[in-house]
Parts: sequence; structure tokens; C-alpha cells
Amino acid sequence: MEGAERRRLGREQIVQAAITYMDAHGAQALTMRKLGAELGVEAMSIYRYVPGREALLEAVVSHLLEGLPQRLDRSLTQTWQGYIQAYSHEVRKIAVEHPSVFPLVATKHPAAPWLRPPLRSVDLVEDLVATLSQHGFSDAQVVDTYRAFTSFLLGSLLLHCAAHGVHTGPTEEPLDEGDSDMDGGDAQRSLRYAPTVRRLKPLLGEDRSEEEFEKALEALLDRIELTLST
Repeated sequence: MEGAERRRLGREQIVQAAITYMDAHGAQALTMRKLGAELGVEAMSIYRYVPGREALLEAVVSHLLEGLPQRLDRSLTQTWQGYIQAYSHEVRKIAVEHPSVFPLVATKHPAAPWLRPPLRSVDLVEDLVATLSQHGFSDAQVVDTYRAFTSFLLGSLLLHCAAHGVHTGPTEEPLDEGDSDMDGGDAQRSLRYAPTVRRLKPLLGEDRSEEEFEKALEALLDRIELTLST
């Protein structure tokens, strides 16, 4: 039986099965034992491919976000406005197709907490900030846009998930299910392949939540006032 399990199982199959299970039952319900039952194997068999539940959840997020810049509609990305629109729709597609899983994407990366969700990898942030820089944005404008963009995505898409009855609070309960140490991910990735992120990292990691809130509130008031005057 053990040899058959080894032949059937693989990291990709496990991640796909986890997504399918969470789509049906929610992220809170996922345990290694339940996933093993879905796959027809003992939970210990899964530990050969992922060290624990937390690592599995991170693998799910990585799978959903993998290759996102390459999936953009390039007919729309000749301008920065079109790029932001295309990027927004690709992230929204994840929330629409997997509303029960998206709250995982909306959490901070445990190995790289300075990254703002839902763009939870150096590659995604590099693509965004480098593209904005290429369109003539100053460093300060790049960082302001990055902050406003990620806040917009989180607010809008978490509301979408909540409207579908999805629990949008913390998705990870402490579970003693084996060695759950993270494999490093972005924490181990060299920033020499992400030069724009490396240059902007001190600015990207600043906590300016109060300022962002006030700016967003002012923008909302301006928008409401505009609708009232037309």
C-alpha cells in the first residue's frame, strides 16, 4: 500500500486536492487528516511532500498566484491604467473562482511579512513596481500606488467573499499536525532578481496605515460629492 501511495501522491496533486476541499468546505475545515482521507491515504503520507498544515496553506497560495503577471491581458497593459485594470481582474478571478480560499491570499506572508497582501510574493511586487517605474512614476508615487492598489484589492475582494458567506477572519488555527515549519519561500529568495523591490523595500515596509486611511476617506468623500453635484 505504501508503494502505491508514493506512486499516486505528489505535491501538485496534494495542493490541488487541498484547493478542491477548501472550495467545498472552507479553509477552516482543512486538516491534514481530512485531506488524507480525501486522497485515500494516511495523513503521514502527505508529510513526505509538505511538512505541515501551515506549509500546505502557503503552497496553496503560491499555486493560485503563480504566473499571475504572465496571465495578464497584454492588449491592456500598454498604459499604466490598463496594467492596473488587467492586474485587478486577474486577482479578482482568484476570489471569484475560489472565494473560500481567497482569505488565505489576504493574509501576510509569514516568511516575508513586509509584503502586503494579496500580492504576497517578491515576483508579483517586482512586476508591479517595476512596471509603474517604467511608466514614469517616481519612487514615492510607486509606493503610494502600491499601497492604494493593495488596499483596494483587499477591501473589495474580501467583501465579495463575505457576501458569499465565507469566513474572512483568521484562517489558521493552531494545530499539532507534525512539523509545520515554513520552507522559507520569499524569505529565502534573493532580491538580486528583484532590483526595484530591493531599492524600494525600506519604503514598502513602512507602516503608514493611518495616512492611507485618511487619504482613502478623503477620496471617498470627493467621489460622493461628485455624484451629488451631477
